[in-house]
Amino acid sequence: MGKVVMIVDDSASIRQVVNLTLRKVGYDVIEAVDGQDALRKLASVKVNLLICDVNMPNMDGITLLRALKEMPSYKYVPVIMLTTESQEAKKQEGRAAGARAWVVKPFKPEQMLEAVSKLIVQ
Repeated sequence: MGKVVMIVDDSASIRQVVNLTLRKVGYDVIEAVDGQDALRKLASVKVNLLICDVNMPNMDGITLLRALKEMPSYKYVPVIMLTTESQEAKKQEGRAAGARAWVVKPFKPEQMLEAVSKLIVQ
């Protein structure tokens, strides 16, 4: 099995674009529609990296990130925030919660692959 990436975004079209981009270069992909869905799925699967939106219903990305960093098995798993949020205060909040990269939508697939390849342990 290849490296596993979880995409957490309430937008089906964003999940699809990121999924296709990552699968094309050999990553296995799991999708979640919000933070609560992600936590449910993470209980039964191990992922190597998360790509997460900030603004989602039920549980937003920053709250999910804080919850992940409390879990021993996910404390050191890198997280890329993929969002329309570009304000410095929101980026600071994400970094403080443990985000390793911040990609603003709309994004180029190459930009996403570069961020993933820098953070995922080969």
